[in-house]
Amino acid sequence: MSSDAEMAIFGEAAAYLRKSEKERIEAQNKPFDAKSSVFVVHPKESFVKGTIQSKETGKVTVKTEGGETLTVKDDQVFPMNPPKYDKIEDMAMMTHLHEPAVLYNLKERYAAWMIYTYSGLFCVTVNPYKWLPVYNPEVVLAYRGKKRQEVPPHIFSISDNAYQFMLTGEWLGESGAGKTVNTKRVIQYFATIASSGEKKKEEKQQSGKMQGTLEDQIISANPLLEAFGNAKTVRNDNSSRFGKFIRIHFGATGKLASADIETYLLEKSRVTFQLKAERSYHIFYQIMSNKKPELIGRKYAIDILGFTPDEKTAIYKLTGAVMHYGNLKFKQKQREEQAEPDGTEVADKAAYLMGLNSADLLKALCYPRVKVGNEYVTKGQTVQQVHNSVGALAKAVYERMFLWMVVRINQQLDTKQPRQYFIGVLDIAGFEIFDFNSLEQLCINFTNEKLQQFFNHHMFVLEQEEYKKEGIEWEFIDFGMDLAACIELIEKPMGIFSILEEECMFPKATDTSFKNKLYDQHLGKSNNFQKPKPAKGKAEAHFSLVHYAGTVDYNISGWLEKNKDPLNETVIGLYQKSSVKALALLFAS
Repeated sequence: MSSDAEMAIFGEAAAYLRKSEKERIEAQNKPFDAKSSVFVVHPKESFVKGTIQSKETGKVTVKTEGGETLTVKDDQVFPMNPPKYDKIEDMAMMTHLHEPAVLYNLKERYAAWMIYTYSGLFCVTVNPYKWLPVYNPEVVLAYRGKKRQEVPPHIFSISDNAYQFMLTGEWLGESGAGKTVNTKRVIQYFATIASSGEKKKEEKQQSGKMQGTLEDQIISANPLLEAFGNAKTVRNDNSSRFGKFIRIHFGATGKLASADIETYLLEKSRVTFQLKAERSYHIFYQIMSNKKPELIGRKYAIDILGFTPDEKTAIYKLTGAVMHYGNLKFKQKQREEQAEPDGTEVADKAAYLMGLNSADLLKALCYPRVKVGNEYVTKGQTVQQVHNSVGALAKAVYERMFLWMVVRINQQLDTKQPRQYFIGVLDIAGFEIFDFNSLEQLCINFTNEKLQQFFNHHMFVLEQEEYKKEGIEWEFIDFGMDLAACIELIEKPMGIFSILEEECMFPKATDTSFKNKLYDQHLGKSNNFQKPKPAKGKAEAHFSLVHYAGTVDYNISGWLEKNKDPLNETVIGLYQKSSVKALALLFAS
């Protein structure tokens, strides 16, 4: 364990990374009775510390630190670790390793703002929801080239070890746990320690675009993708609403060679719908509130990443058009079900930004042409059908623009330099349990379920291989199987997704018919599929799923429409002929 003098290299971060010598000495000398000191199950606080007063057959009476006297079953009492283990950096070293010991250790470290803790192979992070000075340049240097056991727990230590051994890092956790922040710190670390050594090229290129070094570009990709792919939720002010896998490629000598980004499951429905107290994507609010620092930072990132002036203008125009789509209004014609525009001012603005003729856009929305056999006929639309169509088009434009931006970023990060290794960083939307959970939450939670299964299988197999090497007697357990029942319920034939697809093929299918099929197929047959328990003030739910992270109540309203999300082909035809080249490109195929 490092002395206070040795911790000085971490600068002001030292106090947030490791206990001082004084605190360690005090812990060693703290009085402790191993026989009577325990954690006990508590009805309100999960577990509390206490002292055993008496024992009877199968029952234990405990006096808690708060002065309560509790009599519980003997399996609800857990032995406490000696004080020398307080705020321990690797919980695998505890004498007694159980749930309350783990929770209290994390809680007490968190109270001292020590947000990183090891548990064997894993690094556990607790989001501080405030800025801590643990990512400063001197901290990067302090972790460089150090073995894990030589320095306090930190994401930089995990990163450096991955860099040394060219392993793959992977982040798991619920929404708001801090996965995205740690992903950015990993990228910052690699960009610092493995910089290619190129001089910054800030002069204007012949194409008119300003470019930075490769490490600048890798770091700049994050603020740009966050502006268009992150949003404020009830759990997190900067929640990733898409998944990303970032490969950072290195040459034979360990210098940065290139990078690429894969994205998954952008929550495009957030463009048109958000839960109460949540927001849409950051970019809309940055534009509407004229947030100068964010806008300037994003403009700088776009320049560093080599987007041309025309491409930058197109991104702003299409984002603005999507915002105007939300203000389009339609009304019902007198004595008809047919929809007609309720004013043209908003449509004029949206059409101008998209390089379209306003009259053509409104006509295509209200009277789309559809193919019947070998002929095209004009089809009337109700107000609701037009609103659905506008929403689907807004989501499609936004999603395709986002994916195109990722393609352009990857083109810029592909340097064609020789590459021999890569380190992968996976950052996906975390597990979500809200008051109201819809199809988006099911997709996110299913992805987390699959990832957790892979993680459990892969990491615990590695852990158990270590036991074999050390000659420890151990009966092999495949922890990945724990999640199989829930995963199969969602993805197997006649599972939830399969029934949803089937219902979308029937013109007269409804939310009710979908729910009835789910109940007929799964209620009472699968322990993971349950009927939701109604409660006062609770949002309406139609079924509950028992996930690894908890039971989630889902509301199926609108799932059929979300899954189909049909696009108005007549409007798509207008997009393909748009004078805004980027829009035409997005819908070329």
